[in-house]
Amino acid sequence: MHNKAVVLYSAGLDSTTCLAMAAHQGFEPYAISFDYGQRHRHELDVAKANAVRLGAREHLVVGFDLRMMGGSALTADIAVPKEGVGAEIPVTYVPARNTIFLSFALGWAEVLGAFDIFIGVNALDYSGYPDCRPAFIESFEQTANLATKAGVEGSGQFRIHTPLISLTKAEIILAGTALGVDYGLTHSCYDPTPEGLSCGSCDSCRLRLKGFAEAGLVDPLRYA
Repeated sequence: MHNKAVVLYSAGLDSTTCLAMAAHQGFEPYAISFDYGQRHRHELDVAKANAVRLGAREHLVVGFDLRMMGGSALTADIAVPKEGVGAEIPVTYVPARNTIFLSFALGWAEVLGAFDIFIGVNALDYSGYPDCRPAFIESFEQTANLATKAGVEGSGQFRIHTPLISLTKAEIILAGTALGVDYGLTHSCYDPTPEGLSCGSCDSCRLRLKGFAEAGLVDPLRYA
């Protein structure tokens, strides 16, 4: 019997690769996605259509509205940058997003009897978000084992897996391709058209296209 693992899944390139890696490592993946009022809500349509198809045992979509707080180009009426980003934390950073996402994933993991959580954070080819750093992940793992009944009673130790954290985008794409990931079933754009076409110029699109170019592969998505 495979051990269960909760995988944070946005239908993006990274999280989809992470889902494939969890399955390849012998885990039974349970995918969790979030409907948080994000501008790029098209990712949810892609996630709902493809989570089980890509290997998830179950797919849970958790809804809450971070637009009530705003503070990000993804959750407020702030323009998504299209000319690249500088050294500062970009406006597409959503305050405390990964902390919130991991908290929901932890709650579901405890209910499922799962002690493994996969998240596709990356500290190389990424946008500079503070909640993608190894120090944050290590801290949350400690919190998970201090804040849960399962952790306190010693029935298991929660582990936060970050298999992509030290990989370039090209390396992620090559690893996923080797595992048979169909990147045509993913979505990365922060500012897609109403029809769901990727803009090609936001930071997420730029990193994705750069990764495919460096991997010597063609991105199967259509761009506006």
